[in-house]
Amino acid sequence: MADIQKLYEQWLAKATADPDLKAELESIKDDEDGKNDRFYRDLEFGTGGLRGVIGAGTNRMNVYTVKKATQGLAEYILASGEKKSVAISCDSRIKSDYFSKSAAEVLAANGIKVHIYKELMPTPMLSWAVRALDCGAGVMVTASHNPAKYNGYKVYGNDGCQLTLEAAEAVLAKINAIDIFDGVKSTDFDKAVADGMISFIGDDVIDAYMAKVKEQGLHTDLVASSGLKVVYTPLNGTGNKPVRRILREIGVKDVVVVPEQENPDGNFPTCPYPNPEIKEALACGLKLCETEKPDLLLATDPDCDRVGIAVPDGDHYELFTGNEVGALLLEYICKERIALGTMPKNPVAVKTIVTTDITKAICKKYGVELREVLTGFKFIGEQIGFLEAKGEENRYIFGFEESYGYLAGGYVRDKDAVVASMLICEMAAFYRTKGISLIEARKRMYDEYGVYFNKLDTFTCEGESGMERMSEIMSDLRMNGPKAIGGLSVVATADYEASVKTSADGKTEQITLPKSNVITFFLQDNASVVIRPSGTEPKIKVYYTTTGAKKADAVALQEKLSADFTKILGF
Repeated sequence: MADIQKLYEQWLAKATADPDLKAELESIKDDEDGKNDRFYRDLEFGTGGLRGVIGAGTNRMNVYTVKKATQGLAEYILASGEKKSVAISCDSRIKSDYFSKSAAEVLAANGIKVHIYKELMPTPMLSWAVRALDCGAGVMVTASHNPAKYNGYKVYGNDGCQLTLEAAEAVLAKINAIDIFDGVKSTDFDKAVADGMISFIGDDVIDAYMAKVKEQGLHTDLVASSGLKVVYTPLNGTGNKPVRRILREIGVKDVVVVPEQENPDGNFPTCPYPNPEIKEALACGLKLCETEKPDLLLATDPDCDRVGIAVPDGDHYELFTGNEVGALLLEYICKERIALGTMPKNPVAVKTIVTTDITKAICKKYGVELREVLTGFKFIGEQIGFLEAKGEENRYIFGFEESYGYLAGGYVRDKDAVVASMLICEMAAFYRTKGISLIEARKRMYDEYGVYFNKLDTFTCEGESGMERMSEIMSDLRMNGPKAIGGLSVVATADYEASVKTSADGKTEQITLPKSNVITFFLQDNASVVIRPSGTEPKIKVYYTTTGAKKADAVALQEKLSADFTKILGF
């Protein structure tokens, strides 16, 4: 506690740049638990960069942790020989604009040119800017779909992907050697603009991005005459302008925006969890659907890299999962590109290991190579990069993950809700011209390939004790893994940290993916259970896959697996 008290007193004396920090520190002068939570560790910098609760201390997102991370990034860039330029963007979150400008000031002071957007922009548009402006790195200030109290700082490499494991470790080594108050260089933002070290990204870069998005369309010519009506919510984030623009450009004439969630607001007053995976976040949109009666409800998260939908089914609107939307888009792209004669030779699709296996059946039918990667869209982006290095980037047709992230085309290297929104609307319009609803399209898909049901359980483990508990759970599963879950035998276990898959009879095979703290239990009847601690939230996540002739059968089996595995975990 002595060290924590010393850190607290140091911050109380030196953290003067942001008055909010001083007020917060003074409010916890007699709160030992509050001090401990803020100072027991440094906010972790990993492949996702930084993410944490906004506030004072080493374990919080604030101007000092942001500047320290940026100084580390600057030193990494200067030492690695990367181009001395960085693109920066931010979303609508609390202090995002402040943090992004502070990062720019540090980079400029280190002799690194900064290209920064004039206003908030989606994550995929940051990935685009890195490549379009030939930068050595990129910074996106966002906490994606986390609650309002969070913010984050994502770092991208020169390829427009989030940092690789190796690069993140190298940046972290630089960060760890920096004194948070005395080891950071900085300059005045306006002075750096005047000196030419900071410049604003122009409309030409934005227009070029939108053109690339539009190029991914297959039947955009049918949209205007389809009569498609859309209710859209950007969930108070960055999607409002780019999503509405691309829908307008492809001919979606009837777009009604949810008024309470139209404008940027980092407090997210009508959706405490601004995540399109969660039904509560779509409550305002669903209520508007009752009167507007659209063909589609579209919702993008605050940094506009994820998109969720709801579609009419009788007198109510049904939410589709990320797996269902991704599978529908994959089949639509495969089928229509073949019909149009635009399918490349030896096409490639990519999914993460926790994403639905119905993709395997779809890819087999259409002759598409399916590549599986670890959780995290950077690994999908990495596969596009591998193809690009061989001059085969056009082989990539689509990639997605179950958590509502999709990308068609290799123009960016992160999930993109702008292009996904366009393709979802185009697909709905295309089917509408043939008298087919998205509910019917999903039914036809399941009739052909069987029902694949996927469900995610999350368990919150906050604070120091929560981190320890997650570590203990993963360690115990490695040492004493179950022989059966929910009455289904475990036929094999894959430990991605040890890079070994072990079958029930003891046979082993190597896993060639990068090491990761993930365990998969493969069960009878093509069922599986995957568990991993989140890399960005204080949660442990469990992914279930079940199959059945009917959805009710697959759902019942999943519920059985979930009940048993929850007991095994001790929750």
